[in-house]
Amino acid sequence: MQGQLVMENFYSAPDIFIPEINFNAQTGHLSISGESYHEYTLEFYKPVFEWLSEYLKTPGRHIVFDFCMSYYNTSTSRRFMEIFDLLAEYQQSGKGTVTINWYYKPEDIDMKESGEEYAEDTGLHFNLIPLTK
Repeated sequence: MQGQLVMENFYSAPDIFIPEINFNAQTGHLSISGESYHEYTLEFYKPVFEWLSEYLKTPGRHIVFDFCMSYYNTSTSRRFMEIFDLLAEYQQSGKGTVTINWYYKPEDIDMKESGEEYAEDTGLHFNLIPLTK
């Protein structure tokens, strides 16, 4: 990406076992939604980490990250924690601001509690938002 003035957006279409990922480099609106229980999450999320690492090199960003997951496995949970750690480091270093919108179905207490735990573990601000039908 050396020499580029504008960073490209990142998009990955949803499929069986994998979520939709939509990162807009110009607006700072990032989102992951759907289900994630791919067997090889490290390989699947590698381009996500590469893009995000490059994106976070620029200070002054105001990032809003929407998570709207209906299901994810333990391996994906680890990848999410790594994403949150990158974002927390960015914010705690004073380079920019990060807000996480964590969407969950009101009846899915586990998903709500996952958002609460991530917030507690990372120190990032999480908006816990129940989905309305």
